[in-house]
Amino acid sequence: MSILRINLNADVGESFGAWQMGNDGALLRLIGSASIACGFHAGDPLVMRRTLRAALAAGVSVGAHPSFPDLQGFGRRPMQIPPAELEAMLIYQIAALAGLAQAEGGRLTHVKPHGALNNMACEDVGLANTVVAAIRSYDPALILLAPVMSQLLLAGETAGLRVVGEVFADRTYTETGSLTPRRQPGSILHSAGECVRHVLHMVEKGGVVSSGGRVIPTNFHSICVHGDSPATVAAATAIGEALLAAGCRLVSLPEVVA
Repeated sequence: MSILRINLNADVGESFGAWQMGNDGALLRLIGSASIACGFHAGDPLVMRRTLRAALAAGVSVGAHPSFPDLQGFGRRPMQIPPAELEAMLIYQIAALAGLAQAEGGRLTHVKPHGALNNMACEDVGLANTVVAAIRSYDPALILLAPVMSQLLLAGETAGLRVVGEVFADRTYTETGSLTPRRQPGSILHSAGECVRHVLHMVEKGGVVSSGGRVIPTNFHSICVHGDSPATVAAATAIGEALLAAGCRLVSLPEVVA
């Protein structure tokens, strides 16, 4: 097995007001890094602060999970925003979370774009460069957590950011190595067993494995379990146990790039 150090990450803090999303408390005990919503697709100042406090207490490295301004669509609707405006929006979100982290005695370690912003930046070089420019403008020491084989990952590397390639435990892949669109049947893996088999297959093969069985070799060091899935806690538990049994070491994102 070529991969020994693996980071488990999850998107958390995606509640809003009285509306609750996921079981962050249980999930934070199982992962190494948390990407926290910054108020544009989910989260609000109180949710952000409470999530940061819980993550830091659990010893989890924390990062910003910025998005398009799309509360109603949970950040999953494509938007066309001028680069200068989008860059300012991203800096605004990162800085808001960083300020709350500082108030809790912590600091941000990474940035991971959310939803449609992330998906579009994986394909659109200009959008990828805008995301990277926002991170560099705020703090070039932040790690960019980006999907493997994406324009976003390449843009981050080209700009000199520390970049960690990510695969998804609960999402399937097409024959070209991109995520299967959510609207298509079979795009999401719902059970813990399915997620474990998917993850172990990718670890054993050293790359992305498509729904049809095609192996696309690529380096990755972080695995995402989405926090909005009903099976998230069970899946994260089972994946962590399976990776340890396979000889992997579970680490935080800063430990991946150390």
